[in-house]
Amino acid sequence: MVTLDDVKKNPVIDSFIRKGNEYLGVMGFTEHSYRHVNLVSSIAKNILIKLGYKHREAELAAIAGYMHDIGNVVSRNEHGISGATISCPILLQMGMHPDEVATVISAIANHEEQYGQPVNTVAAALIMADKSDVHRSRVRNQDFATFDIHDRVNYAVEHSFLWVDEKKRTITMELETNIEIVPVMEYFEIFLTRMMLCRKAAVFLNCKFELVINGARLL
Repeated sequence: MVTLDDVKKNPVIDSFIRKGNEYLGVMGFTEHSYRHVNLVSSIAKNILIKLGYKHREAELAAIAGYMHDIGNVVSRNEHGISGATISCPILLQMGMHPDEVATVISAIANHEEQYGQPVNTVAAALIMADKSDVHRSRVRNQDFATFDIHDRVNYAVEHSFLWVDEKKRTITMELETNIEIVPVMEYFEIFLTRMMLCRKAAVFLNCKFELVINGARLL
């Protein structure tokens, strides 16, 4: 069976992740480097393990998490769909079973809030993992005076963590933000649709989604 280690060793996947992040940097988007894809991969896998899903499902979530932004090598627009299209022949050529390929590419195609849906457990875990990576370290623009609202919101987040309570069946996104940089309402202005998708993903996993900002539970 194809593993995450196999995926990481694939030169095509490696090149597309690197170049996609490079292109986003040229356009001024936040960081989507190895740090991001490795973190999302790890969180997605841990969510399913914590909730008692099979190890192979968790491994597929790790693979989907690692490959989820590969479509940025084509374009930022609808990069989930282009990423799924790119990933399909690569994974089949690597020898992954078609049913597993279908699971991974559907998760990749559905991780963005504009059109995504938690169509399976892997997709649900990927959505939660990807949307929880909000932090000032992702902002590449060094000129605070030219920050757009996305830069400000990400830069204001000084700590972020996703907690899974398997007994209470809750998934909690915990953020610590600097309200002198951006008010909490501005966070919601940008990320409300993301939080709604996270709630759908949690429900798919038979869990309740909670959002805690600066110690206050907002969802």
